[in-house]
Amino acid sequence: MSKRLLRSGLIVSFMTMVSRVMGLVRDVVIANLMGAGAAADVFFFANKIPNFLRRLFAEGAFSQAFVPVLAEYQASDDKSKTRELIAYVSGTLGVLVTIVTLVGVIASPVITALFGMGWFVDWLNDGPSAHKFELASLILKVTFPYLWFITFVALSGSILNTLGRFAVSSFTPVFLNIAMITAAIFIAPHMEQPEIGLGIGVFLGGLVQFAFQLPFLYREGMLVRPKWGWSHPGVTKIRTLMIPALFGVSVSQINLLLDTFIASFLATGSISWLYYSDRLLEFPLGLFGIAIATVILPALSKKHVEQSSGQFASTMDWGVRMVLLLGAPAMIGMIVLAKPMLMVLFMRGEFGASDVDAASLSLIAYSSGLLNFMLIKVLAPGYYARQDTKTPVRYGIVAMVSNMVFNLIFAYFYGYVGLAMATALSAFVNAALLYRGLHKQGVYRISKETALFALRLLVGVVVMGSLVWWLMPSNAQWLMMSLWERTYNLSGLIVAGAGAYLASLMILGLRPRHLRAES
Repeated sequence: MSKRLLRSGLIVSFMTMVSRVMGLVRDVVIANLMGAGAAADVFFFANKIPNFLRRLFAEGAFSQAFVPVLAEYQASDDKSKTRELIAYVSGTLGVLVTIVTLVGVIASPVITALFGMGWFVDWLNDGPSAHKFELASLILKVTFPYLWFITFVALSGSILNTLGRFAVSSFTPVFLNIAMITAAIFIAPHMEQPEIGLGIGVFLGGLVQFAFQLPFLYREGMLVRPKWGWSHPGVTKIRTLMIPALFGVSVSQINLLLDTFIASFLATGSISWLYYSDRLLEFPLGLFGIAIATVILPALSKKHVEQSSGQFASTMDWGVRMVLLLGAPAMIGMIVLAKPMLMVLFMRGEFGASDVDAASLSLIAYSSGLLNFMLIKVLAPGYYARQDTKTPVRYGIVAMVSNMVFNLIFAYFYGYVGLAMATALSAFVNAALLYRGLHKQGVYRISKETALFALRLLVGVVVMGSLVWWLMPSNAQWLMMSLWERTYNLSGLIVAGAGAYLASLMILGLRPRHLRAES
């Protein structure tokens, strides 16, 4: 079981890495085209709304509710019943998401007013940000249909993941990045308002992702004709699980949307600085946290169906160890190397040194919560695999209310950086509550081996962080370097840090057997 999980995790991580690298290339192109000004703020806002709904309904709550139920059907070895479930789920989901998409396109000014209240107030009073409200409403009409495509991408991805075909769904996001890069190079520069061209790229990206997965479903015999089935037992069970999961699995996304709402009242550039720092954070989060969570959910669901509580806990423990092993050095590295990374990736064209300074502060604040963001991804499946979606809801609501309070406090003193600080702190609250709940229910407790494992990692990251900090050039030196010199020095620091981390762990006695889950 451990080898299979590790192999699946490596596949997902590799495919996710390709996607994330392409995502960084996309963001570099966008930063060069628009920088962090008003146009960038508007596009990122219009892109964030459908992406928020995507993570909330499609990849988040829906996947967490659908995979355990699908695993039950597959355990019966009756392929016709599995196909029937998929037909009714896709048909019912299709009708609902079509309605939501149409409402989103038609009511885009209302949605923009709701989540961009600062711009709306300016529009009512003919203020300086009035044009942002009008432009955001227009672009949202172009980007909102992305939700329709990506919902079915998430559905087919969940099916393929449950069948053990992790590579396809992990690679699919690459096509969104390709579409947006293509739009940024060949469409946006020829438009009076380039941000609209980027919106077209989002729409095309959703369409291509949707088309890409269909042949793989067909090959697995799971491409079926959608049917309406609101009262179908499987659909009923999924929606019963999904409704509370809407809060539980997507608290971090709701928190990010609250950040956008408050940032619309702050200085121009705030939304863009938060976006670029969040995008860098998404790289290790997707590469490690989401990849690990993707492979353990089907495994946990299977262990729950088999009533194998010991192996269930062992799989959870393996997930936590992997998150600690990869997340701890990523967190320290992001904090220490925030400015150099932003310089290398984004400082060109319209994105200047002042933007690097501003975005680095929010990146450091976000990065302080990286380990907790990753732990949430691994701990939450411990509930969803057992079809318990109500407990995470309570924790999610507590974390979200905490974030609102933190937002009000920190944003008042630290502006947009305070928003990132609040998000990171609320992630700690959420992760702590999730672990406490699993502990109290007797489902999972951190083993002594994992505790010792964590102590070794702590020493390793201290050594790594200290070495990188000591070797790192000053800010003035970074600014004087050419792009090639920055890239060379940043790469050297990353390699040196990784080498120091691995060497420390080996000296402290960490061996491959510590990365295995007990069968």
